[in-house]
Amino acid sequence: MEGTNVVQLLQQLIRFDTTNPPGREAEAMRWVQGWLKDHGIDSELLARDPERPNLVARLRGRGEAPPILVYGHLDVVTTEGQDWSVPPFEGVERDGFVWGRGALDMKGAVAMYLASLVEAHAAGELAGDVVLALVSDEEAGGDYGASWLADEHPERFAGIKHALGEFGGFSLEIAGRRFYPVMVAEKQISWIELTFTGPAGHGSLIHKGGAMAKLGQALVALDKKLTPVHVTPVAERMFREIAAGLSGAARAGVLAALKPALTDRVLEALGEGGRLFQPLFHNTVNATIVTGGDKVNVVPAEVRLQLDGRLLPGFSPDDLIAELEQIIPVPFEARVVRHDPGPGEVDWSLYPLLKRTLEEADPGARAVPLLLSGVTDGRHFARLGIQTYGFAPMKLPPDLNFSRLIHAADERIPVEALEFGVQTLRRFFRDYGRG
Repeated sequence: MEGTNVVQLLQQLIRFDTTNPPGREAEAMRWVQGWLKDHGIDSELLARDPERPNLVARLRGRGEAPPILVYGHLDVVTTEGQDWSVPPFEGVERDGFVWGRGALDMKGAVAMYLASLVEAHAAGELAGDVVLALVSDEEAGGDYGASWLADEHPERFAGIKHALGEFGGFSLEIAGRRFYPVMVAEKQISWIELTFTGPAGHGSLIHKGGAMAKLGQALVALDKKLTPVHVTPVAERMFREIAAGLSGAARAGVLAALKPALTDRVLEALGEGGRLFQPLFHNTVNATIVTGGDKVNVVPAEVRLQLDGRLLPGFSPDDLIAELEQIIPVPFEARVVRHDPGPGEVDWSLYPLLKRTLEEADPGARAVPLLLSGVTDGRHFARLGIQTYGFAPMKLPPDLNFSRLIHAADERIPVEALEFGVQTLRRFFRDYGRG
């Protein structure tokens, strides 16, 4: 169908610099609105800030299935300080890839959603209505995007129980076997500030054991120690389904990771892949901001450390603080800066269709559920009772390190992966609602 070339779509989306902050997604949203109009689909822009709107469209189906939400974000992270081989906002096609900021996260997926939906709608393949939502501000928390939409315009999503969004559906090689993780659950944001105190004093004197020293001990402890292992239900199901697709020592090794006494040793032995999975068994923190002191010749009485904490499903900030108290050998006061509760209990009802769709699109591969170590806009739509499945299908080369390209220099996506995604999404839309 003319106008749905997914490569050209992605190139155009990349050319809008929607770096967040500040975002300024308006020009990109208006372009998509015009593109949809050219394909006979009306949409509206809803905004907390006119420069940061969200696009919502309802594609009418045959009324034979419940409505479903398909959503993605158009903002991207910064390229500042990164050494790119190509200009990051030109959408260069080279060596079989489309290069640029957002190619993987997540303008590539948005391009696949747009192309597949327009084609499926024109062909009459939508069994039920599809609500398309393109949002702003995901990379900074969603306060101008999905969170605002969920709070201020819940009527646009009435009757919807399931959604397709990030992050999942990409291929991953494990022990020579290709898997497609489909995100069904995610961790929770839990940003925490620790305060360390001690006597203030003159910088010319000798001081021991003060606030700065306590901060140093805390940082060393966080660098050397992990919080306890927790095997959550989703992680257990994920690893058991991966193990079912393997044999011999590989299968035994994956299953051994589900034994808390062995988890970290097994995952560390798996190398890069194991490091990718390790956060799925821990509440994690990373030190990101240190503040304290305002004069070079005054020893401060107080210093503060901000931690980017990520909680496993079912845990609270208080649980994380209690685990930090076991790791950090000096006293501190803790304050929760922000906690975004994750989605609740997983609704698995659409997962079998997504699994079958991927396995039919790539015979011999195996789809498995994914607990995501990060967070997505799924937590905001969950407040409306909507279960998000990370489903942006991409068949990737085994040597392409997907996780290391996201948010990094030379972010790029194979053209073949884009085309595979459109075909697989078309397969899903044809099958959704049957039976």
